[in-house]
Amino acid sequence: MIISSTQNPKIKHLLALQQKSSLRRKEGLFVVEGQRELSHCLGAGYEAESIFMLEHADLGELHIAGGCETYEVTSNVYSRIAYRESTEGVIAIMKAKQRRLEELYNNGSLYVVIEGVEKPGNIGAILRSADAAGVDAVIVCDPLTDLYNPNLIRSSIGAVFTVPTIACTSEECIAFLKEHHIQILTAQLQDSSPYYATDMRRPTAIVMGTEATGLTQIWREAADAHIRIPMLGRLDSLNVSVSAAILMFEAVRQREQ
Repeated sequence: MIISSTQNPKIKHLLALQQKSSLRRKEGLFVVEGQRELSHCLGAGYEAESIFMLEHADLGELHIAGGCETYEVTSNVYSRIAYRESTEGVIAIMKAKQRRLEELYNNGSLYVVIEGVEKPGNIGAILRSADAAGVDAVIVCDPLTDLYNPNLIRSSIGAVFTVPTIACTSEECIAFLKEHHIQILTAQLQDSSPYYATDMRRPTAIVMGTEATGLTQIWREAADAHIRIPMLGRLDSLNVSVSAAILMFEAVRQREQ
């Protein structure tokens, strides 16, 4: 079946899923655009509900399991549903999965926790660094954007699927970390030590807040240590994704010694 109208109900449904987090939550569905991102998503065990392919697109080595609906769309329709041109001609509606904190624990772990970070691009960049650093999980506390936001998926280039990613409350996360004896290192300027002077070789959670307000008091009180990145210029903060990458790779450096 070839869809040639942007008014087709299936196209309108796909666009609504891209735009409305409430609909994604209600239906348990989300949208993935691009062969690389879709490959990571399928590799993480997600199921496709429907696939929309540009006419005559070559899917290469991308293998879609049977049982999902597949539609070809014209270039006019594809340009309407695609966020960017270089997505190799495929967009999919996927079935969401809910991950739980209890699935995560393993000895020698390294977690990154982000509290109240709103911008999908920042979360996506953190996930890319987490994948590169071999982080065991990223825990998003008190999220202000849902983990299936299309901008988050795009900016992570699929790392939201390659790195276990959990959304929960700060209280739930702190209880989990304490129960499993994982040290909590909060990134903050006040009452803190340089990050490179802190032992990250034991099971560790690196906790980051927003650039504007930092971490809430509950995390400052729960911390085993407070760490900071020295700021030698006139500004007093880095982008949260840059800070997270610096701290992750310090943990990697220490563990490789």
